[in-house]
Amino acid sequence: MIENSQLLYQCKDCSLRQLSTLIVHEDEFDPMCRNTVQLHFSKGETILKQGGRATNLLFLHRGVVKFSYRYDTGSNYIMTIITGPKLVGGANLFFRDINIFSLTAMEDCEVCMVDIEDFKGLALRNPTYVLAMIEQAMDMFQHSIFNFISLAHNHVNGRIATVLLYLWDHVYKDSEYKFTVSRKELAEFAACSHENVINTLSRFRREGLIEFEGKKIVILNHETLTEISKKG
Repeated sequence: MIENSQLLYQCKDCSLRQLSTLIVHEDEFDPMCRNTVQLHFSKGETILKQGGRATNLLFLHRGVVKFSYRYDTGSNYIMTIITGPKLVGGANLFFRDINIFSLTAMEDCEVCMVDIEDFKGLALRNPTYVLAMIEQAMDMFQHSIFNFISLAHNHVNGRIATVLLYLWDHVYKDSEYKFTVSRKELAEFAACSHENVINTLSRFRREGLIEFEGKKIVILNHETLTEISKKG
């Protein structure tokens, strides 16, 4: 983690500012902005740790992060994967004083850490602003819930097809994307074994549904993958 003495982003161009100032006056938003810390996280670094105190509202400007939950048994489950720009740290803050999951950089990320006390002060004066931020925070939970539903009803083929399509549609937004998700992470996201992932990806490749080009995965047949995702 690197704290930047030079601003990574000018506050006037920030998506969070643009959203906020639709509801609150700029003079009210500016004090919170001045106390915000801009940080760079390298791939693999922990941004939030499960069980740690929730002291900041996080806004992801750039990069890809994973939300994961570690069970008492030691097993790890990826709830969802998110790309910026997006409010990513709000769900913890609205409901609990501790982080209910971990947030990890899957590639280099630029993040704004907004002091929670500054945010609460602004929110108390502007209830409509709270509702807008909750709506933004719930976006992450929506993807997590849909993923859980898919896992509950699909076999391994359907789960992995769903994850591949999700990464295309919501994270990389391209049929050809650099596969920054490891096989282990893919298994944690699809709730299956590492061996299941390797075998299924090999099968998809043999059937002409996907192809690998170095570190890139190319989706060749979106329609068939969608059918597999739906039918499991």
